[in-house]
Amino acid sequence: MISFNYETDFQLDHSEEVSNWISKTILEENCKEGEINYIFCTDEYLHKLNVDFLNHDTLTDIISFDYSVGKELHGDIYISIDRVRENAQDFKVKFSDELSRVLIHGILHYCGYKDKSTEDELLMRSKEDYYLAKR
Repeated sequence: MISFNYETDFQLDHSEEVSNWISKTILEENCKEGEINYIFCTDEYLHKLNVDFLNHDTLTDIISFDYSVGKELHGDIYISIDRVRENAQDFKVKFSDELSRVLIHGILHYCGYKDKSTEDELLMRSKEDYYLAKR
């Protein structure tokens, strides 16, 4: 089950459609949908998590805590709406497009994709683009 939670005044438009898109992505990646919580928050909220849990004193757009068991995906995905807005401006894309990229990015991590090496990052970007085209 995919749920959307809010620690900021942001509200996701078309949450049922977004949930269905994410569910289809999970199935296409040969994984099983477990309990996945998206938490939309501010830079301040996510920065505190980054410092407290990951020892990173930086701003980020997404942090995911993966509790998956094998191919059954479970986890909490925190997304800073402030960062997504700023990144959309920096990359000259619509906010909704950048938000979709971040939403699917978290799920792709749970499916086993990484983005630490250049090669891994290229594969992650191509997967993001593939699923964004299916939105």
